[in-house]
Amino acid sequence: MLTKIDTTASHKSFITAEPFHHVVIDDFFDEGSALALSKEFPDFHDPLWFVYNNPLEKKKTCNEWNRFPRNIYSTLTYLNSPQFIAKLKKITGIKKLYPDVGLHGGGWHMHRAGGSLAVHLDYATHPKLNLLRKLNLILYLEKDYDPDWGGSLEFWSHDFETNKP
Repeated sequence: MLTKIDTTASHKSFITAEPFHHVVIDDFFDEGSALALSKEFPDFHDPLWFVYNNPLEKKKTCNEWNRFPRNIYSTLTYLNSPQFIAKLKKITGIKKLYPDVGLHGGGWHMHRAGGSLAVHLDYATHPKLNLLRKLNLILYLEKDYDPDWGGSLEFWSHDFETNKP
């Protein structure tokens, strides 16, 4: 399922990344697994989606475990497992790292043409676990993604003079 992750190289990339620590791991899944996960992704009009339509975001999400098909369910289970968390600890150097098995803010997210997610800062303290949020794992599964669509992931630092991103 997952390609072999070089935790040493990923750690070096993570600690030297700007404007803050992060790492991009291309081909995170082998092609067959990525395609299988992508095929399980529900249609935009599926009633399972929770819809956000406000000034910050226009998107659909689902973080309910009982709605995930078999491959998605097993993949999310692995990504929350002690074995995978151990890899993340090696990559990041964070010694105390816990998964969010409740997927608060996680799970599936979908944007379509005209969708948006404005520049924002994710919550720092988990609202239910009262733990500091240390990492986000973002996986893209769109096989035929066209960069002209926009929607690129952007990392912004804080401008202290203007108090804005």
